Amino acid sequence: MGFLLMKQPCATNCNILLTLFIIIFYLLVICTTKAARIKIPDGNGTFPALIAFGDSILDTGNNNDLLSTAKCNFPPYGINFVGKKPTGRFCDGELLTDIIAQGLGIKEAVPAYHDPNLHSKDLLTGVCFASSGSGLDPLTALQLHVISLQGQYNDFKEYIEKLKGIAGEEKAKNIISNSVYLLSAGNNDIAITYFNTPSRIPLFSIESYTTRMITWTSTFIQDLHTLGVRRVAVLSTIPLGCLPGVRTQRGGPFRHCSNHLNEAALLFNSKLSSSLKNLNSFLPQANIVYVDVFTPLFDLINNPERTEFSVRDRGCCGTGTMELGPLCTEFTPHTCSNASEFIFWDSVHPSERANRIIASPIVKNLKSSFS
Repeated sequence: MGFLLMKQPCATNCNILLTLFIIIFYLLVICTTKAARIKIPDGNGTFPALIAFGDSILDTGNNNDLLSTAKCNFPPYGINFVGKKPTGRFCDGELLTDIIAQGLGIKEAVPAYHDPNLHSKDLLTGVCFASSGSGLDPLTALQLHVISLQGQYNDFKEYIEKLKGIAGEEKAKNIISNSVYLLSAGNNDIAITYFNTPSRIPLFSIESYTTRMITWTSTFIQDLHTLGVRRVAVLSTIPLGCLPGVRTQRGGPFRHCSNHLNEAALLFNSKLSSSLKNLNSFLPQANIVYVDVFTPLFDLINNPERTEFSVRDRGCCGTGTMELGPLCTEFTPHTCSNASEFIFWDSVHPSERANRIIASPIVKNLKSSFS
């Protein structure tokens, strides 16, 4: 009896200490778990993120460290970007990727997935997987040593796993399903792989080649759908025949637009519009939108006075007739001092001002279609 009375206070104290230990251990685990995760911003409830695939129309710098000529991470590229920084965007400033993200209230600029300075928190509101020089045809990316559409898809799968680690399974699933996805592909397939690769023309008519391009597009979108993607905006090709470099190459002494390339682009765009309607009809919960960028850019080229552009057939960099990528550097003579007066920045890509004009109706369309 006396022994039991002597031991009772100890047993009570031990139980209290054990309980305190368990509580402290539990709190440490919770705190450690919270510290390991990034605080999820409220963000945009309607459009939590913007993600881009495709080519240089959307690429914000994924080619910077590639052994390829299809890059532009040097001046004067980026001369009108924040901090006058050449980021790898084929433009004097911002691309459609950035401007659309701003218009949807998501973020100011969309970073490249392969940017070595990319932060984990950037993944929450979207990144860009597009690679300049890429296309629907696997041969297109292979020729220019850039990231193919399949490679971009693989990067996206990796991104999803990273997103789960940061945000948790449910939050990541919500971001993936409600984000806006941009796809721009087909420009390089037509302008480079088909018309500038002599071996391709005997193998396929432009009719059959554009049909193959549609098959590649549909497959890619369906693959994205299996990963939870639902809202996809697919950009048409731009008016390839009226690009300054194409005018120089194919437009004769007066540098006219090439009807052959414009007709090929329009043929693909027509098929693309129809195929996306078909995809919407059988992919569950899919909301796939066709975005016409051919017409607004073509209108700017043919009616520059409406928006006070002074130059429509040359780029701002150098002579503007052939300078592109490594031919457009800070040492290139005759580069203009005011890119906003030019529809094109280099011999292929629109200036930031042109991008902003083109993006305005796109943002309205996406808000209406995806809200």
